[in-house]
Amino acid sequence: MQRMMIALLIAYAAGIVMGKLLLPVLHKLKFGQNIYELAPEAHKKKQGTPTMGGLVIAAAAIVATLVMNDYSGPLAANRAIAILIMALGNLCIGFADDMTKIRRGKNGGLTPKQKMFFQTILALAFSVYCYMHELVGSVIDVPFLHVKWDLGILYIPIMMFIIVGTTNSANLLDGLDGLLTSVSLVDFATLAVLAGVMGMTDIGVGCAALCGACMAFLAYNAYPAKMFMGDTGSMFIGGAVVAAAMLMGEPLILVLIAFWMLMSSLSVMIQVTYFKHTGGKRIFKMSPIHHHFELCGMHETKIVSMYMMTTIVLCVITVLGVL
Repeated sequence: MQRMMIALLIAYAAGIVMGKLLLPVLHKLKFGQNIYELAPEAHKKKQGTPTMGGLVIAAAAIVATLVMNDYSGPLAANRAIAILIMALGNLCIGFADDMTKIRRGKNGGLTPKQKMFFQTILALAFSVYCYMHELVGSVIDVPFLHVKWDLGILYIPIMMFIIVGTTNSANLLDGLDGLLTSVSLVDFATLAVLAGVMGMTDIGVGCAALCGACMAFLAYNAYPAKMFMGDTGSMFIGGAVVAAAMLMGEPLILVLIAFWMLMSSLSVMIQVTYFKHTGGKRIFKMSPIHHHFELCGMHETKIVSMYMMTTIVLCVITVLGVL
């Protein structure tokens, strides 16, 4: 537990420093956010805010994890390193998406097919890795029931679906200042506590570092945001959350700890389906659902607080259901 706390502090300190160094660089390079044309009117003033700040989260988490990681066992089986590699793979996809948007000068990066292709390859590789890992395998835990399910070879396609769904859902949740950052730091703190109690210190160190990195980035990302994480950061976070849950053998807890990520995706799917089948009618004023709340008159900070408090409650329930 001590190593986990030190990892969190190192990541926080590193994130604060890296944020101060990166912010002027992003301004100088004119790596500004291009706001979606149909975004709420209040978002138009955010045009040009430096993006790709997710590099701060990634760098801080990597530094802290590598410093506090236990290298006594085989490196290929090190679960903290596996989390970082999975998260970095997703970061590369997000980085390519952000760079494409910046070069085009509009809110349109990689095509859905391009994203899905790379995400599927990455999801397949990581699912096979977990399936072959001696400490993971094809058995998953069912929270609250305290039973184990052996999915056999079906583990791979099921986990691929969960990986792609979680990373894209994290991307959709990143729509308000500090929203994904706040929710994610609670998620990573919960995963760190669970890993620590379950004796998975390597995973705990990685999650604690990720929590500290998100805490540091919140200093730049809270309303009014000085820097956005971009797809670079949201994809990194989504990959890290799902990787940690899978390596712990607890992918089903994502239903609770990643509730708002899931709701972001569901709200979009419901909106699109209803729109197509009713000739243009809408259930929500705008999707993802956090924009619906915003257009109903809720301020960004109030929505972020609501999401964060709900996540804390759901994470407490998760801990009770797993332990």
